[in-house]
Amino acid sequence: MWRCAAPGLTVRCGSGFQALVLTALLVGLGMSAGLPLGALPEMLLPLAFVATLTAFIFSLFLYLKALVAPVSALAPGGNSGNPIYDFFLGRELNPRICSFDFKYFCELRPGLIGWVLINLALLVKEAELRGSPSLAMWLVNGFQLLYEAVLTTMDITHDGFGFMLAFGDIAWVPFTYSLQAQFLLHHPQPLGLPMAAIICLINAIGYYIFRGANSQKNTFRKNPSDPRVAGLETISTATGRQLLVSGWWGMVRHPNYLGDLIMALAWSLPCGVSHLLPYFYVLYFTALLVHREARDERQCLQKYGLAWQEYCRRVPYRIMPYIY
Repeated sequence: MWRCAAPGLTVRCGSGFQALVLTALLVGLGMSAGLPLGALPEMLLPLAFVATLTAFIFSLFLYLKALVAPVSALAPGGNSGNPIYDFFLGRELNPRICSFDFKYFCELRPGLIGWVLINLALLVKEAELRGSPSLAMWLVNGFQLLYEAVLTTMDITHDGFGFMLAFGDIAWVPFTYSLQAQFLLHHPQPLGLPMAAIICLINAIGYYIFRGANSQKNTFRKNPSDPRVAGLETISTATGRQLLVSGWWGMVRHPNYLGDLIMALAWSLPCGVSHLLPYFYVLYFTALLVHREARDERQCLQKYGLAWQEYCRRVPYRIMPYIY
């Protein structure tokens, strides 16, 4: 569903971060040589159209490739017999040519790095128009760049790689996740230091919850005897796994989602409250995580049975304490 999330397999994204740093260096060198990065915002609409067309053609290639793939390479539910459904969700779990994995590449490279480049281009354009970027533009760029730099997990274990993920990676992420910066370019917002400090605090709280929850879970998976997690309460399952029922994971069932949503709100607040557009991401992401949480619940109930029912009884709130 176009976002890195925690429930699936943990994948270290070091190579993705290296690509981000390399891209930043190349763009910096290009700008010093006269690269007109500020012209990019004027091309967003045609670029979005080309990205969408590219995603469609690429997805068609993936679908045809999957027709000759072995059954062991197909995603769960990737061979439904409905060609439209399979084209959309993807038949192969991780389509490859030799050792090149298309899903890993697309999840880490074009969408996330394209998002950074568009944000940066909007910042440069604002500096050209108004003499310097606004504080609101700096905050949006800084928050979103920090988020990408620390992202370390992806949900890649269940969904096949079809049009849904290809379109999300190539077109949806860079052109819709940059809406706050796009809005600020055309609708500059005055932002004083006190309000900026409050927004930074909100983002820091979200970041702290997001990182703390993911780190706690990853540490427990690697070594339950680690002193940082050894004292946490757990529930034993029939599969031999242990479910955390204290710490971050005893507060709500998906504390990483809670942190993500708080950060999403902080990204929109620099845009003020005069227009709904900058808050599209928050609304969309809330719907996405609620849908994903429901899917996680079904999978965990099927996998852990009575242990999951006990966990839900002891941790009744799904994402937002005392609300949902």
